[in-house]
Amino acid sequence: MSLEESEVVRLAHELDDAQTSARAVTGRPEDWDVASAYRVQRHLVSRRQSRGEQPVGLKLGFTSRAKMRQMGVHDVIVGRLTDAMDVPDGGDLGLGGLIQPRVEPEVAFRVARDVDLEDPRASVVNAVDAVAPALEIIDSRYRDFRFTYADVIADNTSAAAFVVGPWAPMRPLGNLAVRMTLGPQTVAAGTTGAILGDPLRGLRLLAGICRRHAIRIRAGDIILAGAATAAVPLTEGVVTGQVAGLGRVSVRVTRDRSGGGTS
Repeated sequence: MSLEESEVVRLAHELDDAQTSARAVTGRPEDWDVASAYRVQRHLVSRRQSRGEQPVGLKLGFTSRAKMRQMGVHDVIVGRLTDAMDVPDGGDLGLGGLIQPRVEPEVAFRVARDVDLEDPRASVVNAVDAVAPALEIIDSRYRDFRFTYADVIADNTSAAAFVVGPWAPMRPLGNLAVRMTLGPQTVAAGTTGAILGDPLRGLRLLAGICRRHAIRIRAGDIILAGAATAAVPLTEGVVTGQVAGLGRVSVRVTRDRSGGGTS
């Protein structure tokens, strides 16, 4: 079902208000189409930009084959990153402005040049020049993380904050060990192979999705490739992600509202 423009704008306002007030809402009870969901996402991000936020990249979601099967879908989803979500490596992130945050270890790519999406031969893989370990903090604005496929796209794929570690030259990424710790305790472990078998596969899918939904890929953008493990509830302490051969990235989580990723 395609949504009227008035309903698209209403949903964008509702989700944006949920994020700024840290109060969860309920998803739509009926089915609706992906194109309308990306329209809601576009309006939602425009509201953030009207408050001074600047776009800095994109993130991929549903990059786990198991999650795709669970949701009954066959394509990854794309969300937008802004500078207000960017937390420095080793920096602080306050829990006070978040609803139900979770954290995932990922890898990030850096885009070296604009990708011409009008060219059917355009390659995002060929446009990236560096890779880094990363952490993504997701925070669904829907109660109890209950949402449909279209719901989560509209909610900007639950984007809340991200942390990128040191950049390194591109290299094979197909099966690198990944570990995430909270303080001294390991809370998640896996491999980069959990990201579509190889994180580069997500980049190969990205151009087509961005072309269909008028999402730009620009020089300097950061692209989060998707989670290498299940998401873990975010609590106070130092969270560290480590990717074998790439290095580590960390964030100190505090109880207050201050810190990056909350706007």
